[in-house]
Amino acid sequence: MMTHLRPALASLLALSLLTGVAYPLALTGLAAVIAPDRAAGSLILREGQVVGSALIGQGFDEPGYLHPRPSASGWNAAGTSASNLGPTSAALLAQVQERQAAYEAQNGASAPVDAVTGSGSGLDPHVSPANARAQAARIARARGLEEAAVRRLIEAHVEPPLLGLWGQARVNVLAVNLALDAAGA
Repeated sequence: MMTHLRPALASLLALSLLTGVAYPLALTGLAAVIAPDRAAGSLILREGQVVGSALIGQGFDEPGYLHPRPSASGWNAAGTSASNLGPTSAALLAQVQERQAAYEAQNGASAPVDAVTGSGSGLDPHVSPANARAQAARIARARGLEEAAVRRLIEAHVEPPLLGLWGQARVNVLAVNLALDAAGA
C-alpha cells in the first residue's frame, strides 16, 4: 500500500505547490510588470488619498453626482452578488418598475435599461453613455451649472469599446464624479 500512497502524496504536494503557489506568484509578478496600475487594483487617488477604483463601482445618490447602476450587493465589494431573480420573476419586474419610476422622476428622462437593472456582480463601475446623458440635467441643476457643460464633461469620459470591437461604449461613474468635483461646482 505504501508503494502506491507515497507517489500519490508526492504528486499531490508537487502539484499543490505548482498550481497553488508557483503559478499564482508568477502571474502576479507578470501582471505587476505588464500592467502595474491594474495589478494594484486601478486605485484612484485624490490628494494622496484613495477614493476608489476604476474597476469597482460605488454608490452615489446625491443629486449633484452621476448615479451608478443598481447594486444587489449594496456596493459591498466584500460580498458581491446579483439578485438571482430571473426574467419571469414578479419581484424583479416590481423592482425594475420602481427603479424606472424613480429614475424618470429624478431625471425627467426615460430610463435606459442599465439604469433599472443591476449588473451581474453588483459592482459595475460604468453606465451607458445614454444613462449618463439622461442624468446631465439633474446634475446641472444640483450644481448650478449649465447642462451643456455637464454634457461636455460626460462626453469627455466616454470610453469606446476595446479596440473599437469588443464591448460597448461606457462611462466610468467615479471618473465623471471626480471631474465634476474638480470643476469646482
